[in-house]
Amino acid sequence: MQLYTRSAGTGLPVVLLHAFPLSSAMWLAQREGLAAACRVITPDLRGFGGSRLGEDEPSIDVMADDVAAMLDQEGIERAVIGGLSMGGYVTMAFCRRHPDRVLGVILADTKAAPDQRQARDNRERIARAVLSGDTGVLVTDVLPGLVGQTTKERRAMVVGRVKGLVQSAPPGAVAWAQRAMAARPDSADTLAALKVPLLVIVGEEDQLAPPAEAEAMARAVPGGRLEVIPKAGHLSAVEQPEAFNAAVAEFLRTELGEAARSPG
Repeated sequence: MQLYTRSAGTGLPVVLLHAFPLSSAMWLAQREGLAAACRVITPDLRGFGGSRLGEDEPSIDVMADDVAAMLDQEGIERAVIGGLSMGGYVTMAFCRRHPDRVLGVILADTKAAPDQRQARDNRERIARAVLSGDTGVLVTDVLPGLVGQTTKERRAMVVGRVKGLVQSAPPGAVAWAQRAMAARPDSADTLAALKVPLLVIVGEEDQLAPPAEAEAMARAVPGGRLEVIPKAGHLSAVEQPEAFNAAVAEFLRTELGEAARSPG
């Protein structure tokens, strides 16, 4: 599986994994805003954007291994691994499966806890709907939770951009990813085992992965950092990119300064 990847900048490699059901297009402002501080690498996770879906059974672990293979192809031994929402789940799986390749971790608008039964059932409902041709369910049932109230009221262009990305999601990838997320394990032990710096970012208005979840994740790791982004919901990197980028740049500078200065 070769993931389609967009990159910008040089130096310390920072991999950013996108939310469901978007693609690496969501990281445009991060590629532009962080390129002076690091090498930003944003792959399309399997089935989304320019990456094909393949034949594997749905699994967050498979997605994490795809990212490891991408690092091999890029000639990168270790990197900062980060992700938002679904990308955060893949990041935690990567930490479990490839801990020796992680320089630092960024978890944005995500959670360590597995799905409860109601959430799993809802994922399966959406998976079946899109496979039967009802792709409108993504706009009616998924889109409203992706952006915060402030964005809905004041940033129509952002809402429109997110809607376009949601509508372009391939049905097969949507169903596969929903089933992969539904089956993901609890990652509390993964966080407890981290031996690298952690930054947790959350939108102040995020209702899917609320600030309380983010606080718990940051507390799970000694020295874990928490950054709450005002006037942002679940897609904090898209809704308030300047604040998001500032938090990441500060984390890289203070926690990974030596690694950032080393050739990578």
